[in-house]
Order: sequence, then structure tokens, then C-alpha cells
Amino acid sequence: MDISKQAVDFWQAGVDAVDGNTATKAALPGVPKPDRILAVGKPAAAMARAALAQFGSVPTLVVTKDDHGRDLPDAVEVIEASHPVPDDRSLAGGRALRLAMEQMHPGSHVLLLVSGGASSLAEDLLPGTSLGDLEALNRKLLSEGLDIRAMNAERRKLSRIKGGGLLSHFKGARATVLAISDVPGDDLNIIGSGIGALPDNYTFTATTQIVASNAHARNAAATAADVAGLAVFANEEALHDDYLQVAAKLGPMLRGMDKGVMIFGGEPTVVLPEKPGRGGRNQALALALAKEISGQSGLAIVVGGTDGTDGPTKEAGGIVCGTTWADGAETYLQNADSGSFLDKVDALLTTGPTGTNVMDLVVAIRG
Repeated sequence: MDISKQAVDFWQAGVDAVDGNTATKAALPGVPKPDRILAVGKPAAAMARAALAQFGSVPTLVVTKDDHGRDLPDAVEVIEASHPVPDDRSLAGGRALRLAMEQMHPGSHVLLLVSGGASSLAEDLLPGTSLGDLEALNRKLLSEGLDIRAMNAERRKLSRIKGGGLLSHFKGARATVLAISDVPGDDLNIIGSGIGALPDNYTFTATTQIVASNAHARNAAATAADVAGLAVFANEEALHDDYLQVAAKLGPMLRGMDKGVMIFGGEPTVVLPEKPGRGGRNQALALALAKEISGQSGLAIVVGGTDGTDGPTKEAGGIVCGTTWADGAETYLQNADSGSFLDKVDALLTTGPTGTNVMDLVVAIRG
């Protein structure tokens, strides 16, 4: 079998294991029927579909990314907004979530389904703060190479619904929060800038659960490799650094690996130039790894965002091997234009929306 295709198959097995519908469905037995379902994030539609299949007709609001809200019942209110930089629809989504919380009656039960992307997709700003302020902050944060924890801490300073703010408006009796984690440590206070976090001094009964994470995806990819008879030499959350530092760290491991598989997860960072080109952090890491393994035979690497998108592009990442790196690639890498180079050499990974978001996944195979 072509090892590039096999690497993609293992990567996809990891992503499929943390599908929002599947992960949410598995967590719902024992959850009482809610009076309202609120879902926010990139996989929000998939999570909501699982809840509606379990509970039947329940008033439901879904706030998600453009083109991610398809195939939901007509009765579901869907607000699609911008990611990674918020827009007016993000403010509409955040306000709708807050109003839905405020309108719930005493004794009611809310099911809150939270996932990555919520930081940009839903916002309700503090008085005196404008959308322009929020857009400027997000662009600044995206360009500085900060990790997600640092970025979300800054975003919460402008918000009425982040950091436990959303549930502070809930006056009902029970809140159930199910979350798909896209942050290191799977901390509910960090996922979506804490849009599903419990507020201080809350008076309702609360249950919270992480239903899918990067570790789940990595383990599923490792299982797929094991079933295929390949040894797994690494299964680590090792991508949390500048993408060039990540590539420099992984390069010797990949060049020296025997026949088998290495799997890495996490979220690298990129410091962007003033006028970046095409691509996101996964395409940048893929091209940097292509440089590290240049000239190696029988080695293929897939680097992709588990949500199916990479930064502001429609690609998930890249698929590289020992022959991918070529003349001119260094210039593309330095200009934050890795996507253009990978497109030129037919090395982009394109999946479309996956119904999940658990950071990024790297699968490397030595055949």
C-alpha cells in the first residue's frame, strides 16, 4: 500500500474517533432530557445532532463556523460566524446564547455543548468595547505566536460570556456541559475561552465532562496502526511550540525511525510576517518537516488540523515525503506561504469539515 495513503488513513481514523456526533452520543446515556440545548464551536452541529437524536424535539441553538451548520432539522436556530477572526455574526451568536440562558425558567435544565472555535464564533462584549477592538485583538494574538491558553486569557478580558460568564446568566436548576477539548490539559476554563466554564458561586446542579480530546484521537490512530501490523514508536502531545522548533525536535526522531509509525498531537504556533501568504500552522509545519526529511526514502508524514481547516484556509494541512522539499521552498516557508508551495507540488491535505476539533494531529510512517 502507498504509505502516504496509509498515513492519511491512520490520521482519519484518529479524527473519526473524536467525531462530535459519536463522542456526544456516548456521553448522553443517563443525562436527563434538557429544556434547551445550546451548542457552540466548530463541531457544534455534530454535537447537537447527537443530542437531538437522543432527546427528540428540544429547542436548540447552534453557533458554529461558516458551512459547518448543515443537515440540522429546520426547527434548529443556526448562526454561522467567522473564524479565526470574529465578525458581526459572532456578536449575534454570543448575544443569542446569553439571551437563551437568561430566558430559561427556574427549575429548568440546559444542555451546553462546547467545542473549540467558540472564542471567535460567539462573543458578547463588555460595554464600551467594539467589534473593531475585538478584531484587532484577535489579529494581534494570531500574529504573535502565542499558545491557546495565553490567547484565550486575553480574549476573556473583553467578554460577558467567556470565563464562566455565559452560565452566570443561567437561573435554572441543572446545567450539563459536554465539551470537546482543543486545548492542552483539557481544561474547561480554557476551551472556547471558558464559554462552558462554571461561574463563581453558582447555585444550580452542574455536571461537566470532556467527551473527546487529542489523546483520544492519537490513541485511535495508534490502534489503527497496530491493527495494520505496524509498530508505534511514539504517541505524544509534542507539538506545543513554535513550528520551526517542533520540526527541529521531531526531525531527528523521524529520520532515525525504523519501519513503523510515530504519532504526535498538539498545536504549534507561528509568528506571522506583516503580509503573510497562504496557509496555516499545519501547512507551515508540514513544509518544515519536509525540509527535515528531505532525501529520506520510504517516509511519509501527514500534518492536519482535526477540524479539517488550517488557519484561514480550506485545507486541513499537508502530506509530505522525502521528495517534497525542492528549490524555492525555503522562500515560501519564510514568507508564511507554505500553502502555496504545497499546492504547487500537490501535497495539500483537504478533508472538509470533520465534525470535531481536538487540536492538530501528525502521523508519520516509515515503510
